[in-house]
Amino acid sequence: MKASVIISTYNSPEWLQKVLWGYSVQTFTDFEIVIADDGSDQRTSDMLKMMQQKTNLSINHIWHEDQGFQKTKILNKAILATQSDYLIFTDGDCIPRQDFVETHLEHRKSKHFLSGGHFPLTMEISNLINKNDILSQNCFDINWLKSKGLKSSFKNIKLTQKQALSEFMNAITPTKSTWNGGNASAWKKDVIAINGFDERMQYGGEDREFGERLVNFGISPKRVRYFAIIVHLEHERGYVNEAAWIKNNKIRSETKEKNKVRTQFGLNQYLSSKNQ
Repeated sequence: MKASVIISTYNSPEWLQKVLWGYSVQTFTDFEIVIADDGSDQRTSDMLKMMQQKTNLSINHIWHEDQGFQKTKILNKAILATQSDYLIFTDGDCIPRQDFVETHLEHRKSKHFLSGGHFPLTMEISNLINKNDILSQNCFDINWLKSKGLKSSFKNIKLTQKQALSEFMNAITPTKSTWNGGNASAWKKDVIAINGFDERMQYGGEDREFGERLVNFGISPKRVRYFAIIVHLEHERGYVNEAAWIKNNKIRSETKEKNKVRTQFGLNQYLSSKNQ
């Protein structure tokens, strides 16, 4: 496999299935899907078995019991389950354009990680998108989206397929290049070097902290906001809580102040247990 696409999910089989239809029509096909499942019920497992039968996707379902928001833990387990040297991270609510994997591989570079973004959709449009809209790539067409209720906005330019315009916008965008969990990629050896994600962290900046340690390790961000395109399906966010934000911000501050590279609460615990 040339790449491993790690997709985080939790009890959203309908959205995840739409995402997988997007990966079933990628222009580059030598990749695996690793599902980082933070405790979903049987519906997700059943859907994945069906998708393996209906597509040519290689899907590895990594699951642990539901113990609340534990995305960092399941991501670490998924990282260790990958079979390639290049990892693309995304979420189960992000449908990839057909050139998504190819774009990440084309722009990968030694001593760098790739920083992408997403194009947010309303709940109404998210519900309207079906399998055929994904396979035909209509869900990335501005005119089609407008016909379904998308409002006119300068931000719609993100879905342009004109290479020159994409390059220009990618160069001038003021958005800071950070690790964005829904659209980012890195070399596996660099992810292992910083010991993966900090498992003390729940929702709120856990992805950014991971990226900040990559930077401390000497891995520079490379922006692909207008190249690697995904549309983001809307959903509720019941996992947000203030206590987690406070705890996470404290960890991030320590990472910054001490220029930390490795977390003590990451991949090492699984690696050590395997070696015993």
